[in-house]
Amino acid sequence: MAQREWVEKDFYKELGVAPDASADDIKRAYRKLAAELHPDRNPNNPSAEERFKAVSEANNVLSDPAKRKEYDETRRLFAGGGFRRRFNGGAGGGNFGGFGMGGDGAEFNLNDLFDAAGQTGGANIGDLFGDLFGRGGAGQRRSRPRRGNDLETETELNFLEATKGVAMPLRLTSPAPCTNCHGSGARPGTSPKVCATCNGSGVINRNQGAFGFSEPCTDCRGSGSIIEHPCGECKGTGVATRTRTINVRIPPGVEDGQRIRLAGQGEAGLRGAPSGDLYVTVHVRPDKVFGRDGDDLTVTVPVSFSELALGTTLSVPTLDGKVGVRVPRAPPTAGSCGCADAGCPSAAAATETCWSP
Repeated sequence: MAQREWVEKDFYKELGVAPDASADDIKRAYRKLAAELHPDRNPNNPSAEERFKAVSEANNVLSDPAKRKEYDETRRLFAGGGFRRRFNGGAGGGNFGGFGMGGDGAEFNLNDLFDAAGQTGGANIGDLFGDLFGRGGAGQRRSRPRRGNDLETETELNFLEATKGVAMPLRLTSPAPCTNCHGSGARPGTSPKVCATCNGSGVINRNQGAFGFSEPCTDCRGSGSIIEHPCGECKGTGVATRTRTINVRIPPGVEDGQRIRLAGQGEAGLRGAPSGDLYVTVHVRPDKVFGRDGDDLTVTVPVSFSELALGTTLSVPTLDGKVGVRVPRAPPTAGSCGCADAGCPSAAAATETCWSP
């Protein structure tokens, strides 16, 4: 979803990475900055909170391959001046904000285009310019609320919690639906009114010369509704930054570094719009007994020379208690034995616990 602000913001600079940085480089840079700037570590520090929001916004775009591609294309098209060179050949050529279309002196404002795209739920560059030139009655679509941003956080588990799964509370400080108005933006006891100017569509149609185009309704600012009595807590936005606790169920068999998506638990959208998603990166502390190789568990068990020479049955620990593992007579010096179905939960047909002498 192309946004006007993308032209003015350098997300790569915000995270301190190069424009050709890999996904892993971006992830590492974000984790480092998020840990330094998190509100829990910087209480009563407005500048750190603003910086944390900026870093989170940059990561939200650059960590998503589709958003990053669109951001890069938008920056190249507008910030690089290519758009002006392509369209300023006719009468009325001017600054970045407007461009001449020749003949009848019609002028369109790029900022209005981005506003329209944002208020109607987003569109790619092709859709955005299609609406400009009057494609298919775009102005008749009902305005779609803009979804909230995705959020990222991290948590740490011990080895047993990761293999067995665990339910745990997760504390977040982020924009969330206002508890006073339940996200509507209207004072309790009142409701938003359908905008009479655009009949709730959020956009109005205009004709200039040979062209027809849509623009955001100025009365409702593209939302399709008007709040006559705003909520006193959130000032009509429907969103308030607060600390909340989410009960998270970590599935069995999660691996170190795995990313879990919690739909609808991200940043709240304005005035009742859908919330974004929350991504939880799981870190697993090493265990003193068990190791892990994919879905298999590994454990090292000491054996004597006579046991190796004659064969024996060893008592080997597993996640569900000890089991007997038969060591054959005179195995290779660096061998392993195992028992099926004693590893980590997985969709795989079989797992096993291995040992090495």
